[in-house]
Amino acid sequence: MGIHRLNHAVLFVRDLERSVAFYRDVLGFRPVAMTPDGFTGAAFLQAPGSTNDHDLGLFAIGAAAGPSGAGRSTVGLYHLAWEVDTLDELAATAERLTAAGALAGSSDHGTTKSLYARDPDGLEFEVVWLVPADRLDDAALAARKRIGRLDLAREQQRYGGQTRGGVGISVPA
Repeated sequence: MGIHRLNHAVLFVRDLERSVAFYRDVLGFRPVAMTPDGFTGAAFLQAPGSTNDHDLGLFAIGAAAGPSGAGRSTVGLYHLAWEVDTLDELAATAERLTAAGALAGSSDHGTTKSLYARDPDGLEFEVVWLVPADRLDDAALAARKRIGRLDLAREQQRYGGQTRGGVGISVPA
């Protein structure tokens, strides 16, 4: 059997406490007590609703660390994407990211509705809601070939704010 999902991501950060506070307070991650005894430069966090051992590891490398050049001057990872269950949660996440000064943009990719943001170190990530398989139509499928402006209120009206996303796609039907 091959790979079937991403288990966790690890990020290098300048200030561990600042990064933990951001992922906890803005995105709802909760710290998991699994840092080895005597080691103070790492933290492990679990995403809201996750049953995973941990979803994110943070390793502090110090305030003198330069910004990531990935995609500008070096190769590297562009972003990670985390999925939310409902469009209402995507809207609430947009509000929290905006309040934190972290929201960088949003897009409608037809089958996915996406927010883009940056953490305190400028590392980019995406928060996404996926149209459930039984709600996919020709218009949504055709729109995958373009990047449109996300109108969250319109999408909440179209699909319902509490409709569970990803069913039949990333979540078993």
